[in-house]
Amino acid sequence: MIPSIHDRGSETIGLINYLYGPGTAEEHIDPHLVAAFDPLTLDPGRDPKVTYEQLQRLLDQPVNALPVGKRPEKHVWHMSVRAAPEDPILSDEDWAAVARRMVAATGIAPEGDEQACRWAAVRHADDHIHIIATLVRDDGRRPRLHNEARRAQAECRRIEADYDLRRVPPGDGTAAKRPTSAERHKAKRQGKGRTSREELRETARRAVAGATSEEEFFDRLAAAGVLIRKRIAPSGDLLGYKVAFPDDRNGDKEPVFYAGSTLSPDLSLPRIRQRWSDDTATQNPDKPPDRTTSPAPSGPAAARRRAATAAWQAVLVIDQGADAQVAAHIAAAGEVLDALAKTSAAHTRTELREAAFSFERATRSHIKAERGHDRALRQAARDLVHSGPALGRGEDGATTAMVIDMAFFLVTAAAQWHAKKEHAQQAAAAREAAEHLRAAYRAAAEIPLVVLYQRGRRLAQPLRQKQVGHLRSAVPELAEQILAEPGWHALAATLADTASASHDPAALLAEAAGRRELGTADSISDVLVWRLRRMADLPADATTVPDHTPAAARASRRAGSPVASRDGRPRKTR
Repeated sequence: MIPSIHDRGSETIGLINYLYGPGTAEEHIDPHLVAAFDPLTLDPGRDPKVTYEQLQRLLDQPVNALPVGKRPEKHVWHMSVRAAPEDPILSDEDWAAVARRMVAATGIAPEGDEQACRWAAVRHADDHIHIIATLVRDDGRRPRLHNEARRAQAECRRIEADYDLRRVPPGDGTAAKRPTSAERHKAKRQGKGRTSREELRETARRAVAGATSEEEFFDRLAAAGVLIRKRIAPSGDLLGYKVAFPDDRNGDKEPVFYAGSTLSPDLSLPRIRQRWSDDTATQNPDKPPDRTTSPAPSGPAAARRRAATAAWQAVLVIDQGADAQVAAHIAAAGEVLDALAKTSAAHTRTELREAAFSFERATRSHIKAERGHDRALRQAARDLVHSGPALGRGEDGATTAMVIDMAFFLVTAAAQWHAKKEHAQQAAAAREAAEHLRAAYRAAAEIPLVVLYQRGRRLAQPLRQKQVGHLRSAVPELAEQILAEPGWHALAATLADTASASHDPAALLAEAAGRRELGTADSISDVLVWRLRRMADLPADATTVPDHTPAAARASRRAGSPVASRDGRPRKTR
């Protein structure tokens, strides 16, 4: 159950008209009163003789009793309380009880307080109610509403338990501001899946991913097609910024601008600048440059390889690092996901975008990030952006599968860390992002793994048995499970490739399997394939590696004799 406290207003009658009206898209069905400060309050939704103005005068009476100069301008308090889609439909009596608990919890009408604010709860849909109140008590004083949003959230958690509703993870005040109901209705009218606020937040996050200066950040925003309004001090210093979409207009046909800080706490200009200043502050001029901060790679495949390596290093930090360092790495992981979504091929773009969108909530908590330690991840995000969009095939496509596989473990590690810290919303967001990454991985890995699978199937029997020996030697506890997986043939081909590259297959496999638990993987074979190919610096695209088919078979193939087809049946080569 989600409570939303909306902006305060100055016209009670305007809100009443909306609550009892048809809605912006005829979505208000049977609007009626379910509860009010006085049980005898007349309901214009049920009694045609009662007007909206009568309800307005009743609610506003304490306000109008004050001298004109002492009346608060913004005296209309408005809250909506919404159940989850999977929750059972509550009765009017249940919603009335919810309304009374909410006004008591927030301080609008504490239980037993006969001089409290006047309020009314209107239901015009199965899944939610609206509560309207006037912010002057019957005794003329103002209500005490300190932290009413947090108290409303806490009460909703108790209501969920009492009514056996879906349990919403408790928040900690670090979430981005939710779209207003007006913004959601506007997006729905325009046929958009997300509000402008949400789209702009995603656009700004992509623009800042891996950026190293204000100029680069604003250039990326401009290239994304958004309008930018900068706030300049009299001294000429830049104080902040706002962004808008050219086609998102208000009633006066003017663009609707959102400040960076209202899109997300970490998108304010001071917080963005902190990333760059912390990068500089933690650099040691006497230390040789880290290879992770070298110039950007020449192409998408190389950038994805480096991102996979940086992601793996970050997993180790999340497992073992100090809290402030972990928080920095998780925030930087969000930049990597944003960069991946920005540069992904069409068949993975939707899921990667959803993963980045979900993970955004996991990048912030009350644990302050110690920036600078996350340079490798932020450099990886920068490399991804500067290397350009990746194709969905060849080495680009295969390295995309490789980095998504590693990003899945990074996001899963973040979810486990947040869960240990009892960051419920962040942990839930990371788990949701992991599911989107799982789907993106399946799309990216399908073709390269099929090629590896076929190469593994074509290995000569002695060579295949040799790989089985490496497997049993390196990971005896996992060997039987891996041999039963469809992906074993791809892993066998990869082990053969590592030997051709002068590595010890068994030693490398033991290292790859021992670095982190594999219980969250759909296929252990797949995970080990990508780890081995990254660790041994093998091409991710198996069509570019040596053919391990025996020489006699290759000679027969060239001579035109029958050879095995991909499904194992004999066929004639051309």
